[in-house]
Amino acid sequence: MIWLTWRQHRRQALFTLLGFAALAALMVPIGLSMRNTWADLGLADCVRQLAAPNVAATIRDTCDAGFHRFTNRYSSLNLVAVLLLTLPVLVGLFWGAPLVAREVEQGTHRFVWTQGLGRTRWAVVKFGVVAAAAVLAAAGYGLGMSWWVEPLTQAAREGRLGMIVFDLQGVVPIGYTLFAVALGIVAGTVWKRMLPAMGVTLAAFIGVRAAVAILARPHYQPARTLTFPIVGTDGPQADRGGWILAQGVRNPDGTLVAEDTRIQCPPGVTAPDGRPCGAELGVEPGAYNWQLYQPADRFWLFQGIETGLFVALAVLLLYLAVRRVRRIA
Repeated sequence: MIWLTWRQHRRQALFTLLGFAALAALMVPIGLSMRNTWADLGLADCVRQLAAPNVAATIRDTCDAGFHRFTNRYSSLNLVAVLLLTLPVLVGLFWGAPLVAREVEQGTHRFVWTQGLGRTRWAVVKFGVVAAAAVLAAAGYGLGMSWWVEPLTQAAREGRLGMIVFDLQGVVPIGYTLFAVALGIVAGTVWKRMLPAMGVTLAAFIGVRAAVAILARPHYQPARTLTFPIVGTDGPQADRGGWILAQGVRNPDGTLVAEDTRIQCPPGVTAPDGRPCGAELGVEPGAYNWQLYQPADRFWLFQGIETGLFVALAVLLLYLAVRRVRRIA
């Protein structure tokens, strides 16, 4: 049965390997170019210096300027990163959806399931082999992307917890890919033609991924609160690499007077009309900047939680798919 599964899917495996080779040929030169620029700008020293406590404002400003130059040079890669997010769902579309739907659409299931091989065994072997291959492919993809995006994540203020780069690296691609394959298999047992099954797989995958990223991920752990005065020359030291969920300016009683912004006024500076800094926004004496954020050191914890969530969904979907196979006429 394993040999038969390999023969049925060896063309898909070949195309997947060719796709990986083409992706590597495109991404490796870009990754090497980013690392050369990173070294030329001396940003490795900046990362070390900013990790130390009580960094001087001049060093922080110089490093921020270097990070800004780096991100401006490679800002066009944001589109490439968005396109790379589609790779797990492509595996679900072309590996998962046809697994059952193609057999039923072509009528070959009547022959396969009447040759002394039970439907349950057929489903377990087929689903298991394809899922294992998907996991191996996703693991290689996650490792490669972790290497590729490392300079981008170190230069970005939100670090590895950024909305797009978080989804590209680490172990979460394994969860996404396994979920996409399982979703495609289930869709193929309900909509017994490949094109409808692929369409449902695509729509459901996008919906679940967006819901988890927007609604669930910010709450994997209780967010931390950071406050600092609006008067002073130095801002907080803990925000680089952290994922800022919300920020604003609050009055001493906690009222939010300015949302999605921060105020930093040098001591003794007033407005032209003599009013204190920020008075035009309704800021009262004693007001402070407020941030709600997830710290950078929670990256691997969040990766594990999200991977576990999608793996659990995939296992549930595969169980439902096995039950559906047993009921197909």
